Amino acid sequence: MQTYTMDSSIRDKVPGLRLGILHYDNVSLSATPKMLKGRINLFLENIRHDYLDKPITEVPGITEWRRIFKVLGIDPSRYRPSSEALVRRVLQNKPFHWIHTGVDINNFLSLQFGLPAGLYDRDKIEGNVCLRLGKKSETYKGLNGREISCAGKLVLADEQGPFGSPFVDSIRTSVTEEAKRLAHVFYIYPEFNRWTDEQLLKSAGEMFTHVNGGACTKVDGKPYLVIT
Repeated sequence: MQTYTMDSSIRDKVPGLRLGILHYDNVSLSATPKMLKGRINLFLENIRHDYLDKPITEVPGITEWRRIFKVLGIDPSRYRPSSEALVRRVLQNKPFHWIHTGVDINNFLSLQFGLPAGLYDRDKIEGNVCLRLGKKSETYKGLNGREISCAGKLVLADEQGPFGSPFVDSIRTSVTEEAKRLAHVFYIYPEFNRWTDEQLLKSAGEMFTHVNGGACTKVDGKPYLVIT
């Protein structure tokens, strides 16, 4: 059984930072159907309308995650939180990256909640998982095709090393259409109060399994897990 922890140095520097974690089993991922693409595109249009001619900092979560990065010594203009990167694409009328129903729903939920979110193949995660700061020598190949230096960055790491972060995830634990057992992680900033953590995770799990089948399964014996 995988366990999830947060390093004490993170708690000390960013009190109230949380990880919301869901596990899915027996999912069935596929190319995103036209009807779902239509619903997501309508949601994207609403974002463009709501924030037309407004600074991006008015989008919930942008300022809060920039502050966290600065507190941890990470330059938020060089390493943008993934939720902000998604919002920027939307507001700049850039195409939505359609991958498959798993990744596309993850990105939709990230935009809906204003939170970085990561989807990981649990069969590619080795041992227990910890949210910590990366070490100087640690790197991974990112989904953006770049070699990511983890030094001083906020990362999710297993026994093999870092594989995820709130700004870009690794190829090593990426989710393909063949994946069946997934971990869904939401990086929740301290001030987040638009929903309770329970409402957020319940809503996310219900939508994800409605689209992708399978079921939410217990994390450390619980329907979902919040790590602080």
